[in-house]
Amino acid sequence: MEEKMEMINLLQQKQLLEHELSTLAYGAIEIREKDMNKYIYVHYRDHGVALTKYVGEYTDELYQVILNNSIKAKEIKKQIREITKKLKQLNYVEEDLDEKIQQNIDFAKRHLVDTIYKQAILEGVATTFADTESIIEGGKVNNMTSEDILKIVNLKHAWEFILNKNVILSKTNFALLCEINKIVEEGFYYTAGKIRSVPVSIGGTSWTPELPIESIVKEELIEIFNKKINDIDKAIELLLYIMKKQIFIDGNKRTAIIYINHYLIAQGKGIIVIPADLTEEFKRLLILYYEGKDSNQIKTFIKEKCYMKI
Repeated sequence: MEEKMEMINLLQQKQLLEHELSTLAYGAIEIREKDMNKYIYVHYRDHGVALTKYVGEYTDELYQVILNNSIKAKEIKKQIREITKKLKQLNYVEEDLDEKIQQNIDFAKRHLVDTIYKQAILEGVATTFADTESIIEGGKVNNMTSEDILKIVNLKHAWEFILNKNVILSKTNFALLCEINKIVEEGFYYTAGKIRSVPVSIGGTSWTPELPIESIVKEELIEIFNKKINDIDKAIELLLYIMKKQIFIDGNKRTAIIYINHYLIAQGKGIIVIPADLTEEFKRLLILYYEGKDSNQIKTFIKEKCYMKI
């Protein structure tokens, strides 16, 4: 039992380190010039594959950040190698993904830009599909606030995190829910990833959620997972529960959508995302659900209009 717990802890540490590494701009720096302006690109390797990524317009500060990141990335990679060595000593054998789950991961990756765009629109971010795509690819956009850009970048990081093989193989539990919120809200709240301890209000209704209690939230999540219903209905129940419970100070809708998609993808059952052109209808039904006036209508809406089967 002790070896198993050590193995689980090491795997979780490895997942977090791999996520941290994926958020860093590091590598061999190349400066390209165009129209009298300078732009920074980095060359690096990921799982043995040589990659190039645009970082941003040249500044001395950005150049120094990349140099510091490269030192940090080297140390993170060393820690990952050490953990991998320890896992090997514990006779850990990396599980192979079921073919259907791998197909679901590929499906989610193909729709990633569209999915993040839809989530951004649901959150009220002033973006276009083209600008969302540019931000995800590391490009520069105009006429967007730094906060809106950061929300999209954080969504990208959260999706990359849950689509990691080791994360997909891990349980869709309370710890994962908190980690997703931490990534989604990175740079906004120092309490990101922690259960809220202050009251919140909901726009469009006088209804207010009670303060969440961690032990109760954990129990209620388990109750939903144990329900004798199909995986799609279970994911919808989880989605609505997290949104209504308002577990975190902010980012609950974004966190809920990514969380339940981790569950769906791990079952090879597709993804759920709210279409941009149906955002207002969804919000209207969500308010009714919050107020306890209707639950079946929004569940049907999500299942028929927001669920994408692979």
